[in-house]
Amino acid sequence: MNRHLSMRTANPALQSDTFKKSMTGSMGASEVMTVNGVVNKTGLALLLLIISASITWSDPTLSGLAMLGFVVGLVAAIATIFKPTISNITVPIYAISQGLVLGAISRVFEMQYPGIAVQAIFLTFGTLGSLLLAYMSGLIKATENFKLGVFAATGAIGVLYLINFVMSFFGTGIGVIHSSSPMGILFSLGVVVIAALNLVLDFDFIEEGAEIGAPKYMEWYATFGLLVTLIWLYIEILRLLSKLNSRR
Repeated sequence: MNRHLSMRTANPALQSDTFKKSMTGSMGASEVMTVNGVVNKTGLALLLLIISASITWSDPTLSGLAMLGFVVGLVAAIATIFKPTISNITVPIYAISQGLVLGAISRVFEMQYPGIAVQAIFLTFGTLGSLLLAYMSGLIKATENFKLGVFAATGAIGVLYLINFVMSFFGTGIGVIHSSSPMGILFSLGVVVIAALNLVLDFDFIEEGAEIGAPKYMEWYATFGLLVTLIWLYIEILRLLSKLNSRR
């Protein structure tokens, strides 16, 4: 049974009208998007990310690559969002670029708190697996109210981070974002939960695309959406663990 395309997702890469646009002129296409196709491409993208992350992780003198990766990743992300048809090219580039950034970031955290990167990796993939299992079993359902709530919470977090970024230019900021106080830890925990719940929306979006027979290239686009959420989740878990470690 096909669903109506009114789904709302907080992930900017996976908006409800994306599949509508992709279906334009695609009728009669020989190949269509499948869930297995997304799974395979996500696995490949994550492998590329991990390999590139190992480069900046193992050699601190290559930190300049992280800056290059940030710029290239941003360009690749924008290109993917505005032209999904080339996502088979831009998404692997995005994965490699973000790997360079994450490798450098992880090394910085690891130098302060040994073992934190491995903990964050296991927690990230553990969260992914747990939520996927919960979604497939029906324990968690992406109802309209659920989607709206996650969308609103994600937007609020984005606004807070933006305000904090602007305030940083004036030598100040929103203390709770960086604080390791109980309130700061509670804030980070809340952000981790919201980031994790975005995975549920991503699962729902991917399933919907497969049901309506979206074009094959949308598998790469959906992979991009999952990467965006997983990277955000990993970074927020790192921040939360660092706050907890700083209190020891």
